[in-house]
Amino acid sequence: MIQASAPGRCGLVGNPTDMYGGSVLSLSTRERAHCTLTEASEMTISVSGQSQTLHSVDDLALRPGDYLNVARAALSALEVDPAASAPFHLSATTDIPMQAGLAGSTAILACLTGCLLAHLGLRLNPYETAELVRKIEYDVLGIVCGFQDHYMTVFGGLNFMDFQGKDSAEVMEADTPFATIEPLALYVSNLPFVLAHTGVRHHSGSVHTSPRDRWLAGDRAVVDGYAEIAGLARTAKRALLAGDCAMLTFLMDRNHAIVRDLGGSGDANEALIAAALSGGAMSAKLAGAGRADAGARPHECRFEFRRGGGYLAAHADAGADGGENPPRHKCRPSRNGRVKRFRLPRSSETPHLPVSGGSALVPGWVRV
Repeated sequence: MIQASAPGRCGLVGNPTDMYGGSVLSLSTRERAHCTLTEASEMTISVSGQSQTLHSVDDLALRPGDYLNVARAALSALEVDPAASAPFHLSATTDIPMQAGLAGSTAILACLTGCLLAHLGLRLNPYETAELVRKIEYDVLGIVCGFQDHYMTVFGGLNFMDFQGKDSAEVMEADTPFATIEPLALYVSNLPFVLAHTGVRHHSGSVHTSPRDRWLAGDRAVVDGYAEIAGLARTAKRALLAGDCAMLTFLMDRNHAIVRDLGGSGDANEALIAAALSGGAMSAKLAGAGRADAGARPHECRFEFRRGGGYLAAHADAGADGGENPPRHKCRPSRNGRVKRFRLPRSSETPHLPVSGGSALVPGWVRV
């Protein structure tokens, strides 16, 4: 039996410039996708409750709106012929909210690919694996995407990533440079963030299409805006390492303002962000392809649910000094601070939950 696992991801500052040769500061979520490959009497694939028996390469044809497409795409890309290969059962499940801008589909694809690579005896380094997963998503599944999701689901953890020379509009050749990945987990003991999403589902390709078309057309507002966002991510790395939450708050706000002004947000996202800010969060911004939001919180904090139904951003109290912007180095969360997702109760109650649990810094896909 072969097992693989890959986390979702939350873009803190820099998204969506991973599509345009930019830089992104990103971290993994506790929620993960899981895949298992076992021997079987016939070749079957199962993804999130959907299953199919495969008899020939014809069964690997993609079907509109089908969760099994990620498994079909991985098998096709690795040239697995159901009629000529030893049969196995390839199954995948996920804890990551799907179509929520958290790389949920990419995480499933990454762990499926990890299982298949192990099964086929193909040893790739993490950079090659991330590029392969991205190639499958872009070329086989036809999804408009950058590179953040694929590197984060493979590497995991808290990373500053630079994508210089990696343009999502260009065909990736063998000599295309790898992304530069800087792991920061060893230098950041606590993460003052909570993560939430609106519950509205969108396909990431459709979210990215319009800004990408404008960028390809040379729209100066988009080109200059994304260049500025890439610079914000580089500054955010320094701010996070220094514990400068005031600067990190400014950078997150500015990142979101640019994306919003370019049409990359929406009413549901803005309502979620407004709820977090009105509740005391220092900052709130889109963390993915237009649906998930990350909120920065001060050190004295609680999570409060504001209304029933769907998902809503958790919020924090203003700091012990009662100010809106706590002084530098005074906004560290408790030792157990981490990224976490909470489901809202459907009642009118507003329970307060203490910060608890372990770290959100988790590895990428692993196999046994």
